[in-house]
Amino acid sequence: MTYCIGIITRDGLVLAADSRTNAGVDYTSTYRKLFDFSRPSDRVVLLCTSGNLSVSQGVLRSIRSDLRVEDGKHLYNLPDMYSIAQYLGDKLRQVQERDRTWLEKDNIDYSCNFLLGGQVEGEDPELYLIYPQGNFIQATEETPFLQIGETKYGKPILDRTITFETPLSAVSKCVLLSIDSTMKSNISVGPPIDITMYEANTFEIRHRLQLTPGDPYLAKIRKLWETSVRKAFTEMPNVEWEYRRDFSVDDVFTD
Repeated sequence: MTYCIGIITRDGLVLAADSRTNAGVDYTSTYRKLFDFSRPSDRVVLLCTSGNLSVSQGVLRSIRSDLRVEDGKHLYNLPDMYSIAQYLGDKLRQVQERDRTWLEKDNIDYSCNFLLGGQVEGEDPELYLIYPQGNFIQATEETPFLQIGETKYGKPILDRTITFETPLSAVSKCVLLSIDSTMKSNISVGPPIDITMYEANTFEIRHRLQLTPGDPYLAKIRKLWETSVRKAFTEMPNVEWEYRRDFSVDDVFTD
């Protein structure tokens, strides 16, 4: 399983991903899932992957091959992030269509999702979620974060914390807590954790970090977060039973 997250704010973008890949309970591997295809001074293109590893690797290989050929579409000659999202959707369809028959024959799930974030010169930063079918949605000011993979455990803190106005420093901290919450509840998500922060209109990735298993900072934030959550829990007022009416079974079926 995988957990990847992208957040867009007024100040820029933060994308992060774990690196654990499972092929059964007794086989886990580590593969990078956050990729940087940026070209300094012109465009920033960040990509996170989840789902079938062979399909995602096939798409990445096709993208890199296009960059070596002068003719045709590629990441560096498309005019905006929307066009890049369309291009990636097309690539995903092509690889899935090529392998579909053989994967379906053995009942193998060939679905794959992508998070695409970045900025092309002359445009604002944008963030997209590309579905296995090749279509996609865009993050907005009202919904500034997108997730792929094992999303449910890391979503509550995002819902309660993140807005389009949140500073990037706070966004980065929230992203790591979201991933840590997911790792705490699901062993199929795990380090190394890759995280990248992009400041809008700089067209340069100045902040990137990989947190490996046992990293002191990762252990520190986990301990502080657990302590803070327990403290908040103990300070919550008890249920005010004396102000609650006791309902009987008859109440439920009485108009």
